[in-house]
Amino acid sequence: MKLSDLRKLAVKKNVRVRFQLSNGLECVLNEHGIVQIPALRQIPDFSLEDEFAQVAQFVLEPLPAEKNRKPENLSRDQMAALLAPAGAEPTTQDHDD
Repeated sequence: MKLSDLRKLAVKKNVRVRFQLSNGLECVLNEHGIVQIPALRQIPDFSLEDEFAQVAQFVLEPLPAEKNRKPENLSRDQMAALLAPAGAEPTTQDHDD
């Protein structure tokens, strides 16, 4: 699972995705696919892709206009399943020999 996959999901489902980085900062991926770290005040000394690889919990937040939906807490496995193409079976090989 890559950050770019999560960006596509946020845009497609029109949600915000929140997750905590290992340094304690909160990262918000908005409905436009833009990543924001509100508490960041200087150039980061970390790679967001590397930090993203360690994230275990995500929160999917509907936009304020969608009042009938509630935020969903998802584990990394649940998020990966949500990102998987419909009908795709998990495989251990990329091709048959």
